[in-house]
Amino acid sequence: MNPGYLIDSMTDFVHDTVDDDLQDSPELYEHYRFIADKGQGLLRVDKFLHDRIENVSRNRIQQAAEADCILVNNNPVKSNYKVKPEDVVTVVMDRPYRELEIIPENIPLNIVYEDGDLMVVNKPAGLVVHPGHGNYTGTLVNAIAWYFKDSPEYDIKDPRLGLVHRIDKDTSGLLVVAKTPDAKTNLGIQFFNKTTQRKYIALVWGIVRENEGTIEGNIGRDLKDRMLMTVFPKGDYGKPAVTHYKVLERLGYVTLIECRLETGRTHQIRVHLKHIGHTLFNDYRYGGHEILKGTTHSTYRQYIHNCFEICPRQALHAKILGFIHPSTGEEMLFGSEIAPDMNLLIEKWRRFSLV
Repeated sequence: MNPGYLIDSMTDFVHDTVDDDLQDSPELYEHYRFIADKGQGLLRVDKFLHDRIENVSRNRIQQAAEADCILVNNNPVKSNYKVKPEDVVTVVMDRPYRELEIIPENIPLNIVYEDGDLMVVNKPAGLVVHPGHGNYTGTLVNAIAWYFKDSPEYDIKDPRLGLVHRIDKDTSGLLVVAKTPDAKTNLGIQFFNKTTQRKYIALVWGIVRENEGTIEGNIGRDLKDRMLMTVFPKGDYGKPAVTHYKVLERLGYVTLIECRLETGRTHQIRVHLKHIGHTLFNDYRYGGHEILKGTTHSTYRQYIHNCFEICPRQALHAKILGFIHPSTGEEMLFGSEIAPDMNLLIEKWRRFSLV
């Protein structure tokens, strides 16, 4: 195993992870463990790990710390943490310690656009983006590997190529794939500098009163449940996140809104909307699979049950994706139709609101 591969895997999408896919893994896996000696002098944790892990740059270790993948005594720390005698320093990830073999699989791709530098795909809900714990096959990356299996220019194992960002397994919509190292670097910088355009359509619980607004709040891993993200007061914990929203339709006990991302944090839309009291409809992880608004009548409960069956996942779709083409400098803007299951759900609520 090349340790550099592990750190690269952890931080490949650290700079901008649009609702980064955690693969719904139930736990985190330890990849490295070091116990500081009793005589250990105070030393920054990034330097401590750099001295002990071969073939990994200090910058990569710092990025891993920013992604909360470095723990000291089971608590996430930043790279400037000073290691003390007998500290237990671990590096964790959301998949077991093993090299992931990317197996090409004949999974259909909905390609919206393609040229020599990049490809834009419309991902269906239910498709995991990247192999990880519990999902080593059947992912979007496996589908991309199949699509390029006869192309000598595209090596699926080359971290300089491939997906520039991610969306959750149960979110549908647009993603961009880089076909050259220069394209991935250029696009990655655009995401990092927040110059891309990303708009989502979301159905949320409750009536959003303001026609438009902005949600701000640091997002980080929940201190009690590391598989959840949460909003923290401004300070040292979490990363700044900004979501702009606009009401499209108010439909009875739910509201259809458009969200525009200014930043791209893990589960950003899901967490920000829950924070303002409008959890995504049928978002199991954040409680949207419960009846949060409406009546207690049995007919209404059955109606909601039917809604959950129609769209058995969080009602979120990445509809608009825009960026500057890395070679031509042309402004590219792509749109996609709302996924069929979510569209049926919206139509059902439209009919309900007219009754």
